[in-house]
Amino acid sequence: MSFPFIGPRQGKPSPDNMTLSQHLGELRYRLIICVSAFLFTTILAIIFYEPILHFLIRPLCEANGSGTKLHDVASSSGATLNASGRNCANLYVTSPLDGLSLRVKIAVFGGLTFASPVILFQLWRFITPGLQAREKKYAIPFASAAFTLFLMGAATAYLTLPHALGFLRSVGGPDLQQIYDPIPYLGLILALMALFGITFQFPVILVSLELARVVTPSRLLHSWRWAVILITVVSAVFTPSSDPFSMLALAVPLVVFYFISIAIGKLAGR
Repeated sequence: MSFPFIGPRQGKPSPDNMTLSQHLGELRYRLIICVSAFLFTTILAIIFYEPILHFLIRPLCEANGSGTKLHDVASSSGATLNASGRNCANLYVTSPLDGLSLRVKIAVFGGLTFASPVILFQLWRFITPGLQAREKKYAIPFASAAFTLFLMGAATAYLTLPHALGFLRSVGGPDLQQIYDPIPYLGLILALMALFGITFQFPVILVSLELARVVTPSRLLHSWRWAVILITVVSAVFTPSSDPFSMLALAVPLVVFYFISIAIGKLAGR
């Protein structure tokens, strides 16, 4: 892909010899690619809105035990509209703009998710020329591990959500009928997936600190009890759904990652 209006790409000087304007031109080139990828994947997310919506609603369907039904209660009669031909979660919209807002949120979420490999690659290409040889050796494994761990975290949140929803439903008691607005529900599931994905970067950060000699594996191992307590408290405080299933699903992997990071730090330090 080339963009003639931002200048030629051939014969680019080394990062040490590049002027400020050349650095800004390189940054603009990378940003244009990232924005173009995001716009393209956002259009794809709009086209595949229904499958993405069903994918995000599935945890609620599993918690309820049946297919996908959207209800429109904007009118006083409370007419029911079956939007997908399935029977499942009772999702109600109470404003004429809620459907549009939901579609926009899913489009942005899908666009960022599908474009993330391109965005990360362009970030990598922008940073790499300024790295030393030793730093370049670690850059690709760290970037790959970060992306993989983010997907693992998001998948963990998605698989845990049905249990979390079941717990939250049982807390109110059997006399309460559960009727959900799809926009807060979507906000909850996306917040959980984002939180799990970000916090699963924990081992990448720890190993980076070990390689930079900020902390040592022996010091981390010596402080493991405090680390477990801190991880548990942070998981309990920052879990958006505030249920024990999500908290444990976040805390247990982080504790495991803590000890794995210590082992990796010892191997890398040899």
